[in-house]
Amino acid sequence: MRRFIRFAAVGAAGFLVDAGVLAMLLGATPLGPFVARIFSIAIAMATTWLLNRAFTFGPSRHSVAAEGFRYALVAVAVAAVNWLVYSALLLAAPGTPPLLALFIASGLAMALSYIGYSRAVFGRK
Repeated sequence: MRRFIRFAAVGAAGFLVDAGVLAMLLGATPLGPFVARIFSIAIAMATTWLLNRAFTFGPSRHSVAAEGFRYALVAVAVAAVNWLVYSALLLAAPGTPPLLALFIASGLAMALSYIGYSRAVFGRK
């Protein structure tokens, strides 16, 4: 249970990075909410890998390069689900604020990412 709480805290930090970068890109660039979200997800993904490695799961039995690659595979799959849910919400309800869609999509992706990271990336030593 403690590991899941740490995972949730790291996820919250990743969410704040994702939301902050998204808001900054939407306010300071001509990027729309769909393209801006791709950049915000990438930055949040790198942040959560480092935090999960340090605070949630510890280093895996794999080399740092292999661990990073495995993390990226799981993260990209989960990010795709996250982005699709986010996009579907914006397209289905055009008045939905992008940050609300981000919050909903990120919450749905959380369980999927925990399972993927705990089993495919950091598994038992």
